[in-house]
Amino acid sequence: MRRLTTLFPSEFLEEHAEELGVVEREGKLQIPVLVWALVFGFAAGESRTLAGFRRCYNATADEPISSGGFYHRLTPTLAEYLRDLVEAALDEVAVPDAVDADIDRFRDVMIADGTVLRLHEFLSDEFQARHEEQAGAKLHLLHNATDQTIERIDVTDEKTHDSALFKTGSWLQGRLVLFDRAYFKYRRFALIDENDGYFVSRLKQNANPVITAELREWRGRAIPLEGKQIHDVVNDLSRKYIDVEVEAEFKRGQYEGTRSLDTKRFRVVGVRNEDADDYHLYITNLPREEFLPADLATLYRCRWEVETLFRELKTQYELDEFDTNNPDVVKILLYAALLSLLVSRELLDLVTEQADDEIVFPPERWAATFRSHAQLILHELGEYLGYSPPPLLERLIEDAQKIHQQRPILQETLATATQPRCES
Repeated sequence: MRRLTTLFPSEFLEEHAEELGVVEREGKLQIPVLVWALVFGFAAGESRTLAGFRRCYNATADEPISSGGFYHRLTPTLAEYLRDLVEAALDEVAVPDAVDADIDRFRDVMIADGTVLRLHEFLSDEFQARHEEQAGAKLHLLHNATDQTIERIDVTDEKTHDSALFKTGSWLQGRLVLFDRAYFKYRRFALIDENDGYFVSRLKQNANPVITAELREWRGRAIPLEGKQIHDVVNDLSRKYIDVEVEAEFKRGQYEGTRSLDTKRFRVVGVRNEDADDYHLYITNLPREEFLPADLATLYRCRWEVETLFRELKTQYELDEFDTNNPDVVKILLYAALLSLLVSRELLDLVTEQADDEIVFPPERWAATFRSHAQLILHELGEYLGYSPPPLLERLIEDAQKIHQQRPILQETLATATQPRCES
């Protein structure tokens, strides 16, 4: 419990909530309990309901909170507060990875990616989707595979392109960035190179740069590639690797109202996929002298680290199942899920420290274990923090009673309908 309270000290949780105006100064809501109820309430159970979060809170806090009082506090300010907690935890929590590539050559290996979260159709104005009569949010992550941390999180609507969230600059110096095709832009690659950074990206199907040189000599009657466009010849090749220099044309950023054309030379590598009888094509500025084609394919597999995070959020925490048409609640639940993931990783780090060296904890198996013990952890955490919830019987009565006095339950309706009518 000390590990968790060091990550989020109660004093910090209360002070920051007061700074943002999450609660009234004299309010009865206990902010540390609310935070931990959202964290462990999101992990526990088969569904994520607001009633379930309230029950987690009432099972831990000194005084229960009513349904109306709980829902009243699900505000944009609370969403902002939880986002701040996510940002704070990102600086502290390691995200274990299984990268087996040699990445010591770089200052950091960064992975940019995004995933779509399907929302209630009534939220289509707030969270525009690619298709009509749908609503969708997009979660963007910038993952540092070297430091095992998530460096940046952004939440947008589905129509916001992943590429718009990635900014180039001097921070790229010495860093390698791994992209999927959603981030593909020759101008972006040129700027990374000009900032002394490195990149590896999959080559888009509609990108067809001209080959200017072959970086590997082939014996015999090899098909000459120089002067041809890569996609025009790739289907005619059967060699194990393709390793060429290409020239790409692109538009520079706008300057004094105009955008000038420019060209840049990059390296394109193809690694043959025998099962599919085609090539995985990568574009990069990494030199052949240090990175052979097989090395690039190995480096690019580091991208599975962020894919694994997305899969865990969706399968273990059901992140893409939002049964609400309130945009503020969507953001609150999203940040609660991310906090659950980060707290889970912090506990995994603790468990790994305490376990024997030869024991391995697969991330998804750990996530399932964390979920199954979430209520128990929350109970022990409440005791550690000195909270004294009402007796169990009182909580059962509070949670199980009928809330709307004017709304008959089924048994009452049936009893009334089946009563014998008096003769007039």
